[in-house]
Amino acid sequence: MKKLFLFCNLFLLVFISTAQEKTTTFPNDFLGIYKGTLQIHSPRGKQEIPMEFHMVKTDSVHKFDYKLVYNGQPRNYTLLVKDSAKGIYEIDENNGIILPSKLANNTLYSFFEVQGNFLSSRLAFSENQLEFEILFTATKNKTTTGKGTEEIPFVYGYPISVVQKAVLKRKVN
Repeated sequence: MKKLFLFCNLFLLVFISTAQEKTTTFPNDFLGIYKGTLQIHSPRGKQEIPMEFHMVKTDSVHKFDYKLVYNGQPRNYTLLVKDSAKGIYEIDENNGIILPSKLANNTLYSFFEVQGNFLSSRLAFSENQLEFEILFTATKNKTTTGKGTEEIPFVYGYPISVVQKAVLKRKVN
């Protein structure tokens, strides 16, 4: 009985040590067309619209077509690979606007200010799904708390007024 127990444990140990976790490479392993419904929560209430996200290869190894489609209206961007080892990317809006982006754990983050508003975007990729999220706040709505001392510094808050969120399913690889 002890030999059988020892053999089973040894077999399990060998199996576990040789099993490899599937590794993914961004963006190549997440190319395709993702579709779903975007939920928008704002002071005007809740709204739902159809949404798509397309990420497709181009002729350049460091450029990818990156398209957002809201309610049938496409926005054509380009994803630029700046330093994949460090997770540094850019989203080129193809109009002179380029947004810095950071990849961590197959999630692409971007944070920027435009016309007095802060926006934060998060695109979390998994095998056949994309979690898309944008948070929006007006800089004029800044709150200040704290005392401005070394022990209790001022802390500035920006109340989020709009949340856009979608879970998109990959349709085409």
